[in-house]
Amino acid sequence: MLHMKQVSKRFTLHHQNGAELQVLSDVNLSVAPGECLVLDGPSGMGKSTLLKLIYANYRATSGRINLRQADGRVLDLTQATPRELVRMRRDTVGYVSQFLRVIPRVSALDVVAEPLMDAVTGTADSTAATQEQTREQAREQARIWLTRLRIPERLWHLPPATFSGGEQQRINIARNMIKPRPVLLLDEPTASLDAANTQTVIDLIREAVGRGAVLVGIFHDAHVGAAVATRRVDVAQFRSAA
Repeated sequence: MLHMKQVSKRFTLHHQNGAELQVLSDVNLSVAPGECLVLDGPSGMGKSTLLKLIYANYRATSGRINLRQADGRVLDLTQATPRELVRMRRDTVGYVSQFLRVIPRVSALDVVAEPLMDAVTGTADSTAATQEQTREQAREQARIWLTRLRIPERLWHLPPATFSGGEQQRINIARNMIKPRPVLLLDEPTASLDAANTQTVIDLIREAVGRGAVLVGIFHDAHVGAAVATRRVDVAQFRSAA
């Protein structure tokens, strides 16, 4: 499903006279459906950088990242066009980051429902009635997710920018997991959560693995990492000796 071959990432520090910082070197990884690969290693080893390479927020300096998409075609993320990346993020790869970035004044309900709405809205064969039906079905699914993640109903119609850090993180989780994409990237998804919500997220991750999704995650909470990992890799091995 996901294959990284001899992937390296180097940053050029323009504010330091063009100095170069080698973050990752010769990453060779394959992840199969039904695996949850946990990235281990101390801070600064490049774990988040590796996730961002898979999501193509960063472009690899060298190497190839082959991803089998939802439609079965293989896409090399190092060569993908902007349009291909938009389609990849919409249909194939979800990314739960540590931060929630949303449009101001959009309700929490619609923030969570949006990935399901996007599947129909704007397609050539969709009518206004079809789009409205899709929006209502998406909102119904969003209500289920908000309830499961213990977001009080009184908050559903408020913009999540006003929420606490833990509430925003739960909105982020719901938004990125409501649509069952084949690949899910997780960057500290439980960092701001209490014990009960952390257990809910563990359950959600196990359910995604059970349906055959590919998961790659960073978990500084050792309990969470141990609870969800089917395999672990120490990212320190991909640091350049230089």
